[in-house]
Amino acid sequence: MSKDESDEIPDPSLMNILATESYKWVFVGGKGGVGKTTTSCCLSIQLALRRPKVLIVSTDPAHNLSDAFCQKFGREPTLVNGFDNLFCMEIDANADVEKMKREMESQIDGGDAPDSSGGLGDLMATLTSSIPGIDEAMSFAELMKQVQTMDYDTIVFDTAPTGHTLRLLSFPTIMENALGKIMELKSKFGGMFGQMASMFGGADAGAGMEDMMLGKLEETREIINKVNTMFQDPSVTTFVCVCIPEFLSIYETERLVQELTKFGIDTHNIVINQVSE
Repeated sequence: MSKDESDEIPDPSLMNILATESYKWVFVGGKGGVGKTTTSCCLSIQLALRRPKVLIVSTDPAHNLSDAFCQKFGREPTLVNGFDNLFCMEIDANADVEKMKREMESQIDGGDAPDSSGGLGDLMATLTSSIPGIDEAMSFAELMKQVQTMDYDTIVFDTAPTGHTLRLLSFPTIMENALGKIMELKSKFGGMFGQMASMFGGADAGAGMEDMMLGKLEETREIINKVNTMFQDPSVTTFVCVCIPEFLSIYETERLVQELTKFGIDTHNIVINQVSE
């Protein structure tokens, strides 16, 4: 190999991410079991040594951050032991959707909400069965609404396996489908609202539930579209793909890079674990 050729080989590290102070969002993803959480944690620690305030968020249903740091984390940002500027969160999409349902029901009936298995719960169940991924999209929007108001310099996402990550990128389309589906099935939902009206004290309450549901979906769509625009800005967002030197992992990583490129997400770093000199 000539000297000129060797000069063209990039440095085998993630120093380029640490050196790019404009990065606000750093995603780490790949096939299950390839070391995403380990990579996320190591990257977050190094960022915390160079940034005033860093947050690492797990969006993987099978959370591993608590095990990695030997500390219990939850829905609220918690300071990682041994640091004064590194915080951690673990997100439960199902719990977030249940919380949204309870809050919406409480707003409609003034706080004396019925059991979530009926009323708005039935409507949400109908919607989520009609549009797979809507629950994750709404949970993600709530998360992004929360973190955008926080004063973190960089936020690292320890994402779920590849399939879940690709669904995250499709959330804008999912929200468009959700709003379209509600309008398409308006007559069906109208009957449902009418049946629920007596539970909430009259037709006005049923109409209020309809307006609130549509309003919530519209708010979710606006948040996701705004976030999607930020994610497509390579100066503030990058995606680190993690794999191991096995055929299936490499194949899935290639597919992930292709999909990220199609969505306009910057990805110029690939971490290959389980390699020894």
